Amino acid sequence: MPRTKTAHAISDHIKNQLICVVTKKRYLDRKEELSCYSYDAFWEESIPDAVIFPRTADEVSRILKIASRHKIPVTGRGAGTSVCGAPIPLYHGIVLCFSKMDKIIEINTRDRYIIVQPGVINMDIQKALTPFGFFYPPDPGSMATSTIGGNIAQNAGGPRCLKYGVTMDYILGMEVVLATGEIVNFGSKNIKDVTGYKLSSLFCGSEGTLGLVTQAILKVVPMPETIKTLMVSFKDLDDTARAVSDIIGSGILPAAMELMDKFTLNAIEDSFDLGLDREAEGSLLIEIDGVKEACEKEMGKIIKKLTENNAGKIQESSTETDRQRLWTARRSAYGVFAKLAPDIISEDVTVPVSKVPEMIRKIKRITKSYGLRAGVLAHAGDGNMHPMIPANKNDKEEWTRVEKAFDEIFEAAAHLGGTLSGEHGIGLAKTRYLPLVMNQDTINLMTRIKQVIDPDNILNPGKFV
Repeated sequence: MPRTKTAHAISDHIKNQLICVVTKKRYLDRKEELSCYSYDAFWEESIPDAVIFPRTADEVSRILKIASRHKIPVTGRGAGTSVCGAPIPLYHGIVLCFSKMDKIIEINTRDRYIIVQPGVINMDIQKALTPFGFFYPPDPGSMATSTIGGNIAQNAGGPRCLKYGVTMDYILGMEVVLATGEIVNFGSKNIKDVTGYKLSSLFCGSEGTLGLVTQAILKVVPMPETIKTLMVSFKDLDDTARAVSDIIGSGILPAAMELMDKFTLNAIEDSFDLGLDREAEGSLLIEIDGVKEACEKEMGKIIKKLTENNAGKIQESSTETDRQRLWTARRSAYGVFAKLAPDIISEDVTVPVSKVPEMIRKIKRITKSYGLRAGVLAHAGDGNMHPMIPANKNDKEEWTRVEKAFDEIFEAAAHLGGTLSGEHGIGLAKTRYLPLVMNQDTINLMTRIKQVIDPDNILNPGKFV
């Protein structure tokens, strides 16, 4: 489907068919309403022709059958927290917003699963599991607002994913509606299930281009006995990055290991006055969990590695309140940067952990060469870095410099054996960079998969396939 800004007309006849499925209250088509669903945290916008709020898989199926019959584009949407343009309805058509499919259907900690609809907020899953002594590990920075359907669409990660893995590692089963309206189920409630193709791995991270998730069976795990958290400051950013690779290289696997450079640290401190070290060129927020004795032994090894890499102040949280204060600093970074300029570009290139020091140096050199303010925030333990640049897209000269800087950053990551995304996805933001990390045969294979499952290309068209 060619890229175009011409709206896809939804006739009154088609509109009435759709309203018959969901009622007038759950069908929006006034311009002022539609504009609220035209964007995410990426810079591009596109207004849909209609926004529909289904409540059941059957309603999703009936809507997609109508859309398929009339070749109307359909884009799934959760809370719109994506930063890569994934839920933007580039070719207009219908936005299916899953905010009303927000039920937790079953919690079964005996068999270690929870069943949820796609509109359930990640944080609500955590709250629901807490009384049972369990938790769901994937914890994206947007966990307080992002939906599990959006997390699945982007294969979301987060700080804890260093030890525990990303969304795909916790999907036991799914209910998915295809472009044709067919409702398919795969996987099961079993922790081990190798029956047939692992279709959850195909649909997770597909950004709504293959099907729309209407239910998910998620694996949950027991809460750890002990959690220990450190905030460590360094006078040298290279020492900060080397400490990361040394800790991981020694066989220690923290639950989380987050890196912030001086620019990021000071931006956070300006907003929250948390008592962070403003003079530090780099800092690490390190968390370990598990059995108390093992945690204490592991912490000793970590502190030794930190000292060997010239760590300055090492601060251990003494209470849960103190621990949450440190995590407030980390999780507030994106919002803080959004105050620095009209726009913010936050990417998530990933490189092998041993290449983290070199990649950070390249990010700083590249952004400086283009005269840009930039912060580096990283899930450093797994090599996933978020270079963040506050800028103004209406300043064409500055925006050109931003684009050129990211061209070089993506090329640098690919050169170091890295990849384009660790957790944000591709969406609109990085489609043109795919040849840096995939050959044409691989890209063609993805295209053929898309053509087989969605031959009319109505599901989230214009994205990475």
